[in-house]
Amino acid sequence: MIRGNILELEAVVAVAANGGFRAAARDLGISSSAVSQAIAALEARLGVRLFNRTTRSVSLSSAGEQFVAEVTPALAGIRNAIDIVDEHRAEPAGTLRINTSLGAARMILTPIVLAYLKRFPAVNVEIATEGALVDINAKGFDAGIRIAEAVPPDMIAISISRTIRSVIVGSPAYFKEGKIPLLPSDLNDHECIRARMASGTIYAWEFERRGESLVIDVPGRLILDESELMLRAVRSGAGLAYLTESLVAEDIVAGRLVQVLDDWTPSYPGLSLYYPGRRHLPAKLRAFVDLIRESQSAGVAIPQR
Repeated sequence: MIRGNILELEAVVAVAANGGFRAAARDLGISSSAVSQAIAALEARLGVRLFNRTTRSVSLSSAGEQFVAEVTPALAGIRNAIDIVDEHRAEPAGTLRINTSLGAARMILTPIVLAYLKRFPAVNVEIATEGALVDINAKGFDAGIRIAEAVPPDMIAISISRTIRSVIVGSPAYFKEGKIPLLPSDLNDHECIRARMASGTIYAWEFERRGESLVIDVPGRLILDESELMLRAVRSGAGLAYLTESLVAEDIVAGRLVQVLDDWTPSYPGLSLYYPGRRHLPAKLRAFVDLIRESQSAGVAIPQR
């Protein structure tokens, strides 16, 4: 009988899902060499090459495709069995892996994640930030955190924060050079700091007032993909920016930034924690969900940034 171990199987599935050894190693939390050795050991015992390797790419062989198709659901069953046993722990333990955006990670770090670590000393938390939405199942994450409207429909979602609002701001120095916009259409005569989304598209600014909705592809020579960089730019007078309200609240109060078109900027659904619908929830994830609900009941505010 050919014997292997779980790590070897996990390594094959991870490389197949990620298309490379380095990305698979990051997902598994081990070194690239450990992934390579695990796969090489399994191939040696099977006497079959599971991957076709070149200096630039890694792809499944035909045998590898069949192997992964059979092994993937089996591994899911093993993980589920571990989760069932995990429910009998007196205290949650292990590593809780969460995938989210950078902005969402900033929001939850202090009020939720650090409180969770303090309460459960046997648990480690790993947060991976990515702009693009990923398949948390395929990538080996326990849960994801995104704005509510981005949560995949086949996931169980738990609300973390209430609505989030974005506002348009500019520096006093910027407004000395031009008029303050009174209508969204006035933005066509302004320099705007534009945002590139994770999908690669440029974000078009959204407006709403008394049932009227507008979407404007504003003009601007500066394009950034990170809100903190946009905040620095707008503080320096580079133009107007469309940013999360809480991110700029202190600047507005201090007079470093001026808010415009206040009655035109709408709110949208806040953040949600989401995870696959399964009967047995791992103790570490169940404890995280319970902490979120406890925080909401206690009225703990989640900063919107």
